[in-house]
Amino acid sequence: MVYLKNFLELGISETFNHTLRENGITEATPIQEQAIPVIMSGKDIIGQAKTGTGKTLAFVLPILEKIDSESSDVQALIVAPTRELALQITTEIKKMLVQREDINVLAIYGGQDVAQQLRKLKGNTHIVVATPGRLLDHIRRETIDLSNLSTIVLDEADQMLYFGFLYDIEDILDETPGSKQTMLFSATMPKDIKKLAKRYMDEPQMIQVQSEEVTVDTIEQRVIETTDRAKPDALRFVMDRDQPFLAVIFCRTKLRVSKLYDNLKGLGYNCAELHGDIPQAKRERVMKSFREAKIQYLIATDVAARGLDVDGVTHVFNFDIPEDVESYIHRIGRTGRAGGSGLAITFVAAKDEKHLEEIEKTLGAPIQREIIEQPKIKRVDENGKPVPKPAPKKSGQNRQRDSREGSRSESRRDSRNSSRSDSRNSSRNSSRNENNRSFNKPSNKKGSTKQGQQRRGR
Repeated sequence: MVYLKNFLELGISETFNHTLRENGITEATPIQEQAIPVIMSGKDIIGQAKTGTGKTLAFVLPILEKIDSESSDVQALIVAPTRELALQITTEIKKMLVQREDINVLAIYGGQDVAQQLRKLKGNTHIVVATPGRLLDHIRRETIDLSNLSTIVLDEADQMLYFGFLYDIEDILDETPGSKQTMLFSATMPKDIKKLAKRYMDEPQMIQVQSEEVTVDTIEQRVIETTDRAKPDALRFVMDRDQPFLAVIFCRTKLRVSKLYDNLKGLGYNCAELHGDIPQAKRERVMKSFREAKIQYLIATDVAARGLDVDGVTHVFNFDIPEDVESYIHRIGRTGRAGGSGLAITFVAAKDEKHLEEIEKTLGAPIQREIIEQPKIKRVDENGKPVPKPAPKKSGQNRQRDSREGSRSESRRDSRNSSRSDSRNSSRNSSRNENNRSFNKPSNKKGSTKQGQQRRGR
């Protein structure tokens, strides 16, 4: 497909074209080329595209073109499943507003000061980017007015379904005008998402764009065959060897993220963990530090890293191989962003071969294998503390010899104790007999009688 050289042919004004060029964006991606004209026409749209395809600008640019800055009403609403994605979208919008400071955007999500949100909502806010829970809270409190809303975007709809936000999304849509334009973007199209679209959208136009062409070609991929037990050693070996500028390490579960984090942190690696159990305020601090390169390694689950877009990520480590191809594409797409290069290394145990075969089949080529000699690395416990080397096991002969020596020693000890006991008993008995002989010795009757006679004589 031949990309357009600029966005003017798509209906985007020169003002925003200039800003795009200032940000190094001169060509439209497939999703932008297909979606922007449809959105500009006012039709509802379903875009099936993954992160890394440029879909954010595909809906942001048409929204900005249609904003009436003289009105103080909320005119566009963008709903995202996570705070990280909401902030990312807000950042993208602000980049485009360098020459349009008359348009205001506000991010609303949990963990913020509610009073501060209320003050900003009372001002001239034209675009709101929000997570479902906090947005619904404002709707129920009647602290946000959506009566003049003209556009709503549901971004990462499948992830909102995964997080259990389906009913919240339905409640939000019920509170918006029926005349609005609705856009839905999703990497996958589960049955419930299709039902949602059928109920709330007006003859939406479907646009499908695969992300493999956009992300995978610029990323070097490798596989290191190992075992679950040897994975931590192999990972640390590669980390020390490659010295990534920034790296994302993916684990399959929250528990494995935490265990690996404790392990690496205990050994002095500059790392942080990111998963669903981390409080939102802390997650925001972690992401800020990672973007500022204050954290070198981010250990995360798939869901927590959804929509993560950070410049400078040079490496992606799949500590656990993902269960499906889509997750693999999303993971490795955290590096090689904006046409840059990146390295993705997947650690594969024997039980992972089936998943690896499916990934390679979809990619259409085998992934390069890398063989490393397992290094001798100091063992640590789950808290990162060194584990003492266990004492070597004794052979059968040694155990028999130790047993014999132990028996002899015990026998000698018993003999000594017995001798000491006999000696003490003999001594005590001798003393008792001597005392008894002294106590029972017959008195000298003659002397006694004579002395008695003398006393009586006196």
